[in-house]
Amino acid sequence: MSRERFEELVGDALDAIPAELLDRMSNVVVLVEDDAPEPGLLGLYEGHALTDRGWDYAGVLPDRITIYRNPTLRICDTEEEVVDEVAITVVHEIAHHFGIPDERLHELGWA
Repeated sequence: MSRERFEELVGDALDAIPAELLDRMSNVVVLVEDDAPEPGLLGLYEGHALTDRGWDYAGVLPDRITIYRNPTLRICDTEEEVVDEVAITVVHEIAHHFGIPDERLHELGWA
């Protein structure tokens, strides 16, 4: 799958997020990279979760949500599987932005 098509799927996954949640996201950018910094990683949230931001949160670079194309493509056999995996990964990383830990996401089925 081309990078352009993969980026389109990430955009579609973001479009599927309820507007009320997207409106509450603050100082975060969503990026697509080809390769992950460690094996098996499909996405990564880097930054300060909304629940960790205090009165002194100011002047910082945007948080980053990165979705990794090649690792995702390696575990999927069809485009439909890629669509589903991208959607799960996008929700998972956005949840980290809201301060939801991996353990809770696993309980909820978003891992």
